[in-house]
Formats: sequence, structure tokens, C-alpha cells
Amino acid sequence: MASPSPRKRTRSQTGPSPKKLKGEHDVEALRDIANRMRILSVEATTKAGSGHPSSCSSMAELLAVMFFDKTGMRFNPQDPRNINNDRFILSKGHCAPILYAAWHESGLLPREEVLKLREFGNDLEGHPTPRLSFVDLATGSLGQGLNAAAGMAYAAKHIDKRETRYWCLMGDGESAEGAVWEAMNFASFYHLDNLVAIIDINRLGQSDATPLQHHLEIYKARCEAFGWHAITVDGHNVEEIIAAYEEAGATKDKPTIVLAKTFKGHAFKNIEDQLNWHGKALGGDTDRVLTDLKAALSDGQDGKRLSVNHPTTTYESCVEIEYKLPCNYTMGQEVATRNAYGTALVDLGRADGDNNRVVAGDADVKNSTMSIGFYKAFPNKFVECFIAEQNLVGVGLGMSALGKIPFVSTFSAFFARAYDHIRMGAISLGNVKFVGSHCGVSIGEDGPSQMALEDLAMFRAIPNLTVLYPCDAVSTTKAVELAANHKGMFFIRISRPNAKVIYKNDEVFELGKFKTIRSSGSDQIAIFGGGVTTHEAIAAADKLAAEGINVRVIDMFSVKPADKETILAAAQATNGRLLTVEDHYPEGGLHETVSSVIAENGVNAKVHSLAVNEIPRSGKPNELLAHYQIDAQGIYNKVKKILG
Repeated sequence: MASPSPRKRTRSQTGPSPKKLKGEHDVEALRDIANRMRILSVEATTKAGSGHPSSCSSMAELLAVMFFDKTGMRFNPQDPRNINNDRFILSKGHCAPILYAAWHESGLLPREEVLKLREFGNDLEGHPTPRLSFVDLATGSLGQGLNAAAGMAYAAKHIDKRETRYWCLMGDGESAEGAVWEAMNFASFYHLDNLVAIIDINRLGQSDATPLQHHLEIYKARCEAFGWHAITVDGHNVEEIIAAYEEAGATKDKPTIVLAKTFKGHAFKNIEDQLNWHGKALGGDTDRVLTDLKAALSDGQDGKRLSVNHPTTTYESCVEIEYKLPCNYTMGQEVATRNAYGTALVDLGRADGDNNRVVAGDADVKNSTMSIGFYKAFPNKFVECFIAEQNLVGVGLGMSALGKIPFVSTFSAFFARAYDHIRMGAISLGNVKFVGSHCGVSIGEDGPSQMALEDLAMFRAIPNLTVLYPCDAVSTTKAVELAANHKGMFFIRISRPNAKVIYKNDEVFELGKFKTIRSSGSDQIAIFGGGVTTHEAIAAADKLAAEGINVRVIDMFSVKPADKETILAAAQATNGRLLTVEDHYPEGGLHETVSSVIAENGVNAKVHSLAVNEIPRSGKPNELLAHYQIDAQGIYNKVKKILG
């Protein structure tokens, strides 16, 4: 179906004229700033030969008022990550050029740097990333900025009790993303009146008009239904924007969203409000557009300038400390690793004390992941995100950007729903610790929809993310401690069944190191396990030992980074006979971890595999482990077959 023709501009769609402005506002200077930012966006994208100048142009006035009017942000441009600053997330990350132009206007970026847009080796990339000091989170995968902004606003309001404000500007196209509405629901439920969202409703997407085009009344009704204070404005009218931001600042007990009717390519003659200009530099139209924009400046040359508004309050940042967790288990004691996680998380909260650096969140399964203990002990540092996993991850990333260490947990399978948020978290240099419970067929009767069997593959593929797979209560405690003490994203895979404690409380665990549980000078094969299969491997080794067959048993505690030394040593000691056993699909898990090390090092070894090789079904845990031959008997049989 062809796109409807452009709608005529009418003021009735954006509501009545604004109330009389309070105090002093230099409207003319703000218009000049908007046009100078347009000019620099056009120049930078033309020089780069690519970019989104038309999308930048539609939001110029919205950004100018936010950065330079007293109704907007308060921040120190020379110290963008100062905890006292208000923060801004540009969710429509393809409009990075005008973000860079705003920071040039604020005095942080030299003009010549902005003109290196998209050049290899320059941090001013096509979409913003935290390589830049003024970018808290990477954006560009649309629909994610509001989740992070809501997480920041929650941390400031409910945990740190700060009066800083958080701003997020989105495009109208991305408002179709479900994650946006997860964030909308979250923000209103928690009364985040320190959060201001703005939708730049410029009517046009990349290849077609957006579904609602300029029907601001529908946007308004939807946002109000989600519990937000919604304001409609002409997004190119500086006075209306000032009035809206002022109203947002005075609104209490609910977040505010400014719905701005704008035009893509505004002030670009013959380009404004036309399709097929998305993501295109202006090329041969550049000089004509720049001439018009420069002519619109108030003094006919460079226009008037304004300074930013600095913070008026001072708060203390979280203190970075090294955490040491108590470990009080007895050998042979049966404890599910999910229960051990719950205990370790509470101990971590105690170690953190009033620092409020360690926080936790869950997706309405806290009584299954056992994060409920933290919730009970530290309700002020726990955020319930309900059944909205994309928002759970985004909220965690937002808190991480403020210096928090968020432990976010849910059934491991449900992190798949938020995979793009996790992927963007890596680009954001996030510090979120993901904890996934109910892994594999060992959960039993709940069936395959609840069984995470691809989670190791999923998390292993994320760059700079550490994957830990503890098998008992002691190693789980150490995993939580390691995750808390190391910057960067982690995934800790925890299990539902009880498991015997096999390590002493003072056992030392390291990133990139496995644990060799059984070994001798005459091992005929090495068995690599993780989590529940480590215990099954031990039982199989005992049975084989009774027949005079010595095998090496290795617990793959640190799946990523893997322990290359231990893998290669096992291959050498066993004449290249290796077996991986995993409660996971064959792809991307323990088998491929070991196999890749063998392949990369050119070792003559055969890596055999036992894994869940089909979509499973409900059953008792022991039945399912036996069916997929990843229990002790299955391992025993496989070893006997390999050895002939």
C-alpha cells in the first residue's frame, strides 16, 4: 500500500498556543543554535558522504532548548559523566551528527572534530557509543534508549535520592518497538517524575510513512493510558518547547513525555517532509541548503550564543571497593546453585552497605532465581521489572552507566527475548551481571519452553562478556564475587536441582581457569562437564575407576574465557581423547568451546560430545538426563564406546 500524501501543517494538532513564558528566555539565540546545529550536521554528513541530516534537522529546536535553556538540562560540559549532571540519551542514534553538534555548541568538541564524522579511527561514529565521554550508552538499535533512561531515573530517585533529571529523545518510528512500552509502563508504575521523554514525530520512517504519521492525538491518548503526563507541541516552535519543558519540570508523581510534531528535513527546501531522504547526505543540494540556513541566523553571519546551565546541587558518587564474600558450606552438603546465588547476593549487599553500588533486578521470578533474599534484605536496592525482560536488561544498563553494579536475573531462556539489548550492552561497555536460572533439561517437568538450552551459545557470542558456569554452592559464591569485582558484563548460569558441595570454602577460582577434579598419570580420556553434568561426570569416573579405567574430570567453571592450558594438557595426557557433556544443545556450548581451542592450536585430538540433541519434552530431571545420555550411566557408556 502506498504511503498517504503528506498532511498539511495545522496548529490544531499540537494544541493551543503556549502559556506565557516565565522568566527570561533568549528565544532568538535558541533558534540560532538550532540552525547552527543543522548547519554543522549538514556539513559533517556531506563531508562523510553519508549520515542522516534530514532526521537531525527535525529535532534541532528540541535539542537546542534542552541543552541551552534553563528549562532543560543542567550539566557541566567539561565533565559529562559527573554524577551531579542531568543526563541525555539519544535513542534515535542515527541522529548522532546533531548530538555532536550540540556538544560542540556546549564547548566540549572542536568543530574540526565533528567534521571527521564517521572517519575510521575517530570516536565520532555513525551512531554514538561510550567511547565518547558524553555518551552513556550506545544507541542506534532503535527502541532501547528509554529503557536505559528509566533505569537511570529509577536509580537516582529511589536508590540515591538525587534530584538529577534524565532525558531521552526518540523517533516516532521506534515507538512501534515493544521495548518502548515496557519502559513506559515501568516509568509510570515507579512514578519517575525525574524522567522526560520526547518523541520527534517527523512523520517519515526510512522507507515509508510511520503508522500514525502526525496524529498526535492518538500518541497522546496512548501515552496517557500508560500513566504519563503527555504534552503536544509544535517541535519547531521554540516558545512551545520551552513551555513544555517547564511544565515537565513542574509535573510531580509521573513521568512526562513531549510529543513534538516536526518535519523531516525541516528548513531544507524541496527536501522537507519528502520520502527517500532518510540516511542520505545532501550531496549536490548541500550548498543551497547551507545558504538558506545561514541566512536564517539572526545577525546574518553566525548568530547569538548561549552557555549551558550548570548543576546547582552536589552528590557523592559510589565508592569502588573490593568485595570479599563469606563462604560457609560443608563438603557433601546439597545446595542448588540458584539458592547459593541468592545467599551470595545478600552477602554482597551487606558487603556493599550504604554505598548503594550493588543493586539487583528481576523479572517476576525472584522466588525462583532466589534473588528474593536480596529483595527482602535490601528493598531499596532491588528493582522489580516484572515480565518485561527487554526493560530488565535496559534498566540494568542504565544503572550501570551511573556506576552501579546491577545483578539482573530471570530464567535463562527468557534472556533470549532481550538479546539485542544485551548485544548493545556490550557496545555500551556495560557492567551488568546477568544471572540465568532454570537451565537445561535438569529443570524437569516444566518442559522445553522453560529450558535454556542455547544460552551458553548466546552469551558466548557477545564480545567482552565473561561466562561462568558454577557447579556447586562454593563455586557459585566465587562466581558472584568475581563478577562484582571485575568490570564488564558477565553471565552466570545457575541450576535448579540440588547439587553436592565438592569444593572447600577456601578454594580459589579464577577467570579463564577450569578446575581439574580427578586426574592421574594414566588417564585414558578427559571428561569436561559444567553445572549438573560435572556431578554426573564424577559419578561416571567413580564407576570407571572401579573397573580400572582412570579418567580425568574437568569442571568448566569459566566457559569464557576458556582455560586453554587445561584443555591442551588434557589432550596431551589422554592421547587426544576428550569428551564434553552438557545440559545444552550441541551448538555453541561446552563442546564448541573445547573444540575451538583444539582447532586453533592444531592439536591432534578428537572431541566427542554428549548434549541435548533435540527439542526436549517434560519429564523428571533424572529421566531427561538419562534420555539424553548426559547422566552418569550415559557418560560411562560413551567412554566405554570411545575406548573400545
